[in-house]
Amino acid sequence: MTCGTTLRGCLHEQSALVITTRQDCREAGGACEYGGVLVAFSVTPLGVGDSVGDLVAEAVRVVRASGLPHRTDAMFTTIEGEWDEVMAVVKQAVDAVAAHAPRVSVSLKADVRPGVTGALDAKVEHIERVLGE
Repeated sequence: MTCGTTLRGCLHEQSALVITTRQDCREAGGACEYGGVLVAFSVTPLGVGDSVGDLVAEAVRVVRASGLPHRTDAMFTTIEGEWDEVMAVVKQAVDAVAAHAPRVSVSLKADVRPGVTGALDAKVEHIERVLGE
């Protein structure tokens, strides 16, 4: 199989196809794995008063609707997937907040490891194992 540069975990039977997204892979009958990047981000609406929780919830709603593996904590939401997919979700989350706020602050941290899958859970599991020893 020939994968495009944005999709490293595509498993497809027909080697002549160039697959660049998970959606393309699924439509062609392949099975695609998540992998490649973890992005932790926070979206903060500015100029809307002291209470921003309802608008932050709109950003989290976008992430949950994406279907990508994710985890939300008090400071960040982390998403796992391929670069273009994850960054599209971040943009949609920012757009959802920007629809209700005159200004939006975004903090983002990325761990790019093409071909690695399951890092969202594996990193935490490793630390828990070490602490349990």
